[in-house]
Amino acid sequence: MSAFGYRRPADLPQTLPLFPLQGAIVMPRGVLALNVFEPRYLNMVDDALAGNRLIGVIQPASGEENEPVPQLSNVGTAGRITAFSEADDGRYLITLTGICRFNVLAELNSDLPYRQAMVSYEAFAHDFTPESERAINRDELMRSLKTYAALHGFNVDWDAVEQAPTETVVNVAAQICPFDHAAKQALLESETLESRARALIALLEWDAASDQGPQAIQ
Repeated sequence: MSAFGYRRPADLPQTLPLFPLQGAIVMPRGVLALNVFEPRYLNMVDDALAGNRLIGVIQPASGEENEPVPQLSNVGTAGRITAFSEADDGRYLITLTGICRFNVLAELNSDLPYRQAMVSYEAFAHDFTPESERAINRDELMRSLKTYAALHGFNVDWDAVEQAPTETVVNVAAQICPFDHAAKQALLESETLESRARALIALLEWDAASDQGPQAIQ
């Protein structure tokens, strides 16, 4: 069960407002901070706050969010607004907490300025409860993360990372590492935490090998 009382797909609405974001994903129980400034998405946040506080975060399928009406990926995540503030210039600063992934069934025709879709959560019913971490090689994961961070010059509080649950480590890394949109989507769509961890390690190691030159990849 989620922290907000959601236990199963039937607890979530079949219709979601969609926030297309290139390169941004949110995992179940993960958090995503957003700076909202476009009028249509300010409207969307207003409506969400007045209702169930749920927004569907989804990537454009092409990786380009500046297209007038970008085609969307098939899978996104329903996130609940768990923090909200308004800046002096009218921007909204919100935090979404991921609840459950969804499949897009069909987009809806609407007079609203933002997009909406009929969605299904059934394929991701296991998102409502944390998964077992036993099959994940935590040592390998940490080595890959530390190598990746060192190569890219990222400052990381490793003491905090070491103390975090493996699910949190995997999902936060999947969200914040600057992989391309296709890699992000593959991580999001990984069926289980174990498969996501394997995919994450492979991406980290491929990046490290690429940075060390062609001979390292052979």
